[in-house]
Amino acid sequence: MRAKKGSVVMIGAFLVFATIPAAPASSNEQSEEYASKDEAVYGNLEADGTLQDMYVVNTFHITAPGEFVDHGDYTNVRNLSNLRDMELTEDTVHFQAEEEEFYYQGEMDDRELPWDISVTYLLDGEEVSPDNLAGENGSLDIQIATSSNENVDSVFFENYMLQLSLTLDPSIFDDIQAPDGIKASEGKNQQITFTGMPEQEEIFIVSANVSDFEMDPIEITASPASMSMDDPDLGPVKEDMQSLSDAIREVNDGVSELNDGISELNTGIEDVSSGSSEYQAGVDELDQSSGELVAGSVEIRDVLQDVDDSVQGDLDLPDVGELEALPEGMGEIAEGLHEVADGLEELKENYDEAYGALDEAMVGIPDDDISEEQIASLYESNADPEVVDELVEMYGAASQAKETYHAVQEAFTSVTDILEQTSGSTREMAENLETTTAEIERTVESLDGLEELDTLAELPEGIATMASEYEAFHSGLVEYTDGVSDLATSYEDLDGGIQELDEGMTSMEEGTSELEDGTEELQEETSDLPGEMQSEVDEMMDEYDASDFEPVSFVSEENEDVEIVQFVLETESIEMDEPETTDEEEEEEEPGLWERFLDLFR
Repeated sequence: MRAKKGSVVMIGAFLVFATIPAAPASSNEQSEEYASKDEAVYGNLEADGTLQDMYVVNTFHITAPGEFVDHGDYTNVRNLSNLRDMELTEDTVHFQAEEEEFYYQGEMDDRELPWDISVTYLLDGEEVSPDNLAGENGSLDIQIATSSNENVDSVFFENYMLQLSLTLDPSIFDDIQAPDGIKASEGKNQQITFTGMPEQEEIFIVSANVSDFEMDPIEITASPASMSMDDPDLGPVKEDMQSLSDAIREVNDGVSELNDGISELNTGIEDVSSGSSEYQAGVDELDQSSGELVAGSVEIRDVLQDVDDSVQGDLDLPDVGELEALPEGMGEIAEGLHEVADGLEELKENYDEAYGALDEAMVGIPDDDISEEQIASLYESNADPEVVDELVEMYGAASQAKETYHAVQEAFTSVTDILEQTSGSTREMAENLETTTAEIERTVESLDGLEELDTLAELPEGIATMASEYEAFHSGLVEYTDGVSDLATSYEDLDGGIQELDEGMTSMEEGTSELEDGTEELQEETSDLPGEMQSEVDEMMDEYDASDFEPVSFVSEENEDVEIVQFVLETESIEMDEPETTDEEEEEEEPGLWERFLDLFR
């Protein structure tokens, strides 16, 4: 079986090298005899990758007949072109050739390959020697490791590509997995091919479920990575990259607008917070002075009641001094109520302005949803993942802020109505009190000018009316102060919420500012994605384009004009032992000469 495969490989080598055109004549001393030579290195490996033996087929492209000299540490040489003898002296080979192509084979011992190749077999997770694998069943992993052999010139490891091929019988191998390999059909079999790039240490893995395990040889070839590589067509990809770059620029513009809006929003909320704190302080102060206000009103009510009682029993004039003192106290109360109303109106104006800024900023936050695909495309770009994380987080925070704002917008709107109603009620009370004060002042003036008894007779009725009206005002004032107390208590929660909102918006403004810095940096980094991608591809092409590589002899550094050096390696196959046959069966299977003669006529 091995001899047959060796013959096939040899014929293949002849066909390969026969198609190589002769290069122009070299200027060295043998330029008149041959133009160039090729070396095909064949190696037989054990199933675990250990080298068994090696031979080299040398091909000379003859330009003029004559005697030739080649160099190599061979143990034996054989002429493959004709029947002439060849002379091997130490590491020098002498031969004569007339043909345009001349072939000879040289066998080498104790020579190492440029690569260390190791094949490991794991059956159900346990390493098993290939000698014990034939006929086994289970889950099999084949691991092929390649690395540089430090004992051999590194020029081959640095400039040659490896190609490894495994041919697997589907009746033996099932559920074949080869993440780094390329699968192809070869007749009824499945072929797995791996490629090892120059200067790269690799581990290739094939996994499968096997039954009655057998495997054909693993074939490994190595050739220079010297083919000229055409530049790939990056037009469509560059267009996609430009679209991504444009999208990131739009994201940065949107984040910049978002940052401006949140900054304005934060300024408005700060005004709301400041006004709310002032309002809370004013309400607290008003609540604290409510007791004095009610006590003063009680004194005024009592004085009016005393005056009313004194004029109802007889016609003696009341103490006018007590009445004269009432308008001044009532005027102070009315003035205080007007100041409260003015403060509430000013607070309403400031609140309306701040709320308007808040609403405008919230409306400015886009309603469009960013899809998962768009977010994924950002992560797949060259953008800093931390910046993208912040972008996604801030997008979520902005969306949540807008959603929360819409949920509590009715409460924000109702504050304006409450402030307007409270201010109106307070000013109405002040105006009513001013009306009552004016009546009292007119009454006092009438008492000072009493000259007729008829006018004096009308006095009790007027004082009674004033006392009754003030009693109603006092009751309203008590209700008002109770309301102020409730307002002071309940507004604490609203003011606390506004202060928390202020703190949260301050943090959000800081976050969006950092986010804007990040997206701006991201835009700068991705502004020229197509150009950067082209540069990366050019660099990769330069790395693997070894078209200027000049081959050197693997056999001997004394050999010159070497055009091609290739390696063809093959591991042992893993096969089950065939059943032994008896001599009788062999005799039955091998007919004699007479039987074969008779078979011609049957």
